[in-house]
Amino acid sequence: MLNRFLTVAIFIPLAIVLVALAVANRTPVAFTLDPFNPGNPGLTTTLPLFVYLFAALLVGLVIGSVATWLRQGRYRKMARKREADRIAYHPSDKPAATGEPGAGPALPKPSV
Repeated sequence: MLNRFLTVAIFIPLAIVLVALAVANRTPVAFTLDPFNPGNPGLTTTLPLFVYLFAALLVGLVIGSVATWLRQGRYRKMARKREADRIAYHPSDKPAATGEPGAGPALPKPSV
C-alpha cells in the first residue's frame, strides 16, 4: 500500500516535472572543458541542455550517496560487532547456573 502511495503521490508528479523540464530545455548547448579556448572542437560537446541538467543531478546524487555511506561506516561496523556479539553469546544456548535459585547464565567478561 505504501509503495502505491509513493508512486502516485511522489514519483508520478516528479516524472511529469522532469519531462516538462526536458521538453522546455531541449535546445542544443555547447559544453567545453577548455575555458581558455572555447572553440576547441576536441574538448567541446553539444547536447541538449536537459542532458547536462540530468547528468549534474545524477553526479550530485552519486557523490552525496558515497559521502553518506563513508560517514556512516563506523555505525555499520558497530552494528556488525553488536550482532556478532549477540550471536556469540545467547543466554538460551548456555546452561543455567546451578545451586542458587533465580541464577541465570554467567555474564560475559567486559571488553576493554
